[in-house]
Amino acid sequence: MPVAIAYAPCGTTRQDPDDSAGVAGLVARAGGGDRQAWDALVERYAPLIWSICRKYRLGRADADDVGQNVWVRLVDQLGKLRDPAALPGWLATTTHRECWRVSRAGYGSVAYELDTENIPDERAEAADHELLAAERQAALREAFTHLPPAGQQLMALLIADPPLPYAEVSARLGIPVGSIGPTRSRYLDRMRRYPAIAALINAESAAPRSSARPVLAAAN
Repeated sequence: MPVAIAYAPCGTTRQDPDDSAGVAGLVARAGGGDRQAWDALVERYAPLIWSICRKYRLGRADADDVGQNVWVRLVDQLGKLRDPAALPGWLATTTHRECWRVSRAGYGSVAYELDTENIPDERAEAADHELLAAERQAALREAFTHLPPAGQQLMALLIADPPLPYAEVSARLGIPVGSIGPTRSRYLDRMRRYPAIAALINAESAAPRSSARPVLAAAN
């Protein structure tokens, strides 16, 4: 499977070809040669790999090499993963290993790979946060693309920075000011019901309270 153009953290957004399949489904299809499924995996998890590279303060060239190596290794492992649904954790661990190898090589030391158990607790915790952020971004992006064009236009204006007053939103979209709030609420509810968002919300509700930012909080 080609991987030369796989690592593109700043590329355009692709839509998951089968949102109901889940990670395990995408892994199975990618392992069978489905390029759309492979592209969906790359689009979903490239931000996670990129964010870990930034933690190690790697330059763009080194980060690109790390990302490329991670995806190449995944091609070799697609049919061997014991739990395909655990792919995000595998990617985070593999990226940490590659970053560590590149960092050590840059200091002229002998490069070696770490076992999962040898990754410091703080780094493992950081990987968990990075993974959660990447999952949220991917889920929000997918939910947004499933809104109708009018909904995408409205939500894009409402989350603009700096915020636009309702009067300007009304003028741009040609809708009454009084309808903006209720329409916004309907679209937010629709996004919350989107499977990927709903799964994250349920997971956060079941987890102990923390300082993690709730899904869709920025849009509320």
